[in-house]
Amino acid sequence: MTLADHPRHPLLFGPSPVHPLPRLSEALGGEVEIWAKREDCNSGIAFGGNKVRKLEYLVADALAQGCDTLVSIGGIQSNHTRQVTGVARHLGLGCVTVQEGWVDWPDMNYDTVGNIQLTRIMGGDIRIDPAGFDIGIRDSWKAALTSVEEAGGTPYAIPAGASDHPLGGLGFANWAVELAEQEAQHEVFFDHIIVCTVTGSSHAGMIAGFALEDVDSLPRPRRVIGVDASATLDKTVDQVTRIATQTAERIGVARPLRDDEITVVVGYEGPAYGVPDAQTIEAIHLAARTEGMLTDPVYEGKSLAGLIGMIRSGEIAPGSRVMYCHLGGQAALPAYAGAPGLGRLGGDVEA
Repeated sequence: MTLADHPRHPLLFGPSPVHPLPRLSEALGGEVEIWAKREDCNSGIAFGGNKVRKLEYLVADALAQGCDTLVSIGGIQSNHTRQVTGVARHLGLGCVTVQEGWVDWPDMNYDTVGNIQLTRIMGGDIRIDPAGFDIGIRDSWKAALTSVEEAGGTPYAIPAGASDHPLGGLGFANWAVELAEQEAQHEVFFDHIIVCTVTGSSHAGMIAGFALEDVDSLPRPRRVIGVDASATLDKTVDQVTRIATQTAERIGVARPLRDDEITVVVGYEGPAYGVPDAQTIEAIHLAARTEGMLTDPVYEGKSLAGLIGMIRSGEIAPGSRVMYCHLGGQAALPAYAGAPGLGRLGGDVEA
């Protein structure tokens, strides 16, 4: 079976745009060429994002099964549950989301603004649960599924991040195929792909998708690098490996994945999942002030910090051309207005 054989319900505008980031590249020495592929503006549904790309495959399956309610889980400021709710509304489906206390963040507005505000505006059935962060399968999510069944509905189970699901890696396997087509259009080749990884299927799907390439036809080796933002490294690596392997088999990769195809970089995750540190804030500022490109303190600020750190250290060598995958997430920024550099503490000057 190939990737094209899997049913897909269109939710995106089309291929997500790619563009160079010349001022960011120059700010980092001008010897590495940085581009971005923008999942943050890939769809008109609930501000889009990487989960909408994944959901193209999951909701095709849900509709084929006759399900009437999407049931998923995330943290209070989950990008994923916002996107699941938006897609459900777009399709006329019900939606239940469990919102757990994955982040210990002191901002008094954390549970009222940002992603959870948007989910409430869309009329999502939100179930608040105090449980802490874990990328595994949760009892609270199982209970939500059971409640839909008991009410006479037909739920469709979508795990955290749409990741640990048989179809979870297909969206970003397709991303890899899409990028290869855009490379041909722009007559460029990206030898480094940078992506944030937590629940793992964006990263894993890319690994599987790029494994379809004929490496002998590439101008030079391609590295797919996941920057860990989970602070639970072993679980994340295990999940990326499992999803990548399953996805590769599902889309017809005719060889085992190599160990060197699964790369997760640490050192940029901050003190905990969802908690930014100084290098996260610096990365957010640098992209915003050189390119007007906004990133969030949970995912993209951390993967961008990884990109910056690897260029500065020489791990990404001069002469490289890097594709930064912007997964979205800016809707969470209002919930972090109390963080130094992300609100009034960011350096306002009184007139």
